[in-house]
Amino acid sequence: MAQTVISVPSGMTASGEARFADAASNGVLTVDLDAIVANWRKLESRSVPAECAAVIKANAYGCGIEPVARALTKAGCKTFFVATLDEARRARHAAANATIYVLNGFFAATGPLYADLNCRPVIGDMGELAEWDTFCKVNHHAGGAALHIDTGMNRLGISLAEAQALAPRIAQGNHGIMLVMSHLACAEDLHNSMNGRQLAAFREIIGQFPDVPASLSNSSGIFLGAPYQFDLVRPGAALYGVNPTPEADNPMQPVVEVKARIVQVRTVEKGETVGYGATWTARRPTRIAVVATGYADGYFRSAGGADGIRAAEAVIKGQRCPLAGRISMDLTAIDVTDLPAPPRRGQMVTLLGDGVTVDELAHHFGTIGYEVLTSLGDRYQRVYRGGT
Repeated sequence: MAQTVISVPSGMTASGEARFADAASNGVLTVDLDAIVANWRKLESRSVPAECAAVIKANAYGCGIEPVARALTKAGCKTFFVATLDEARRARHAAANATIYVLNGFFAATGPLYADLNCRPVIGDMGELAEWDTFCKVNHHAGGAALHIDTGMNRLGISLAEAQALAPRIAQGNHGIMLVMSHLACAEDLHNSMNGRQLAAFREIIGQFPDVPASLSNSSGIFLGAPYQFDLVRPGAALYGVNPTPEADNPMQPVVEVKARIVQVRTVEKGETVGYGATWTARRPTRIAVVATGYADGYFRSAGGADGIRAAEAVIKGQRCPLAGRISMDLTAIDVTDLPAPPRRGQMVTLLGDGVTVDELAHHFGTIGYEVLTSLGDRYQRVYRGGT
């Protein structure tokens, strides 16, 4: 389904933004590009003298590759990481002069695409490296690549032994390796011993690559301190408001707001149930507002209300109201009994934002903020604020 995308000026009031929103839209997802830029600048300041890149894979964590890349480019970001070549194409359209790395790597048939887009594969396998070498030699291509070394995550990357064997050849200028990188498995846990083990392994192996820039830290890794930052850091989730330091207060600004429209307000008598499975029972005469968002929109079923279980909450006129019953595909019921005045059909309700953080919603969803943001569906009208 195609998304409707609207841009509004920085500083516009809520009522002014509402005039931009399509009256027929059942939900609006607002992305604050100025907040993304502010988050990037905060991460950049913590990483000096390392370069601060930006990870914009998964459609910039659901926020939109093109508008995010444009805003960050204007702010001074010079390097982006994506997962796929399709994402690289979109990033290149928005950031003509940026360095773009593709995390999912190189396949022999993709060589011409890498050349056309002027982007760099992240090589994490010896067979992949051989295919990359062949393409570069046959086509006289000198676009560059990154070398991913596995320091303990056991997901992608060549082994430490393979990296050590390659080092003399790379030192001679072979392979066109422009960056050596690894990935932290437990960076959000500041006291996890895995962090120190990976740091020691990475520090030792990059000693074999003295003239190649090195990168280890993701968002949380930046907060582990200067020893983890090397030449380039690669923040992702923190740019979009996810807390990179779960053991402390979130240092990042919130970025995404989600609102859904009330399609019906109804009264439920004491003892009656709401929703599929009849899992939620009214303990008093209850006023219910039903909004047009459900799990098809990325508002997870697990956040719904049931007897004896604390549900997620929505915000109406500045007051929190708990969900009532299971979330269904397209609809969510909210207990609005305690509001001083009943809400109206057609009114917007805040599901994310206005104090409901992405990490709080992730807790109710039983997942992490990354999945919350990347799951928000296409039926929301996208509104972009700032970024100019």
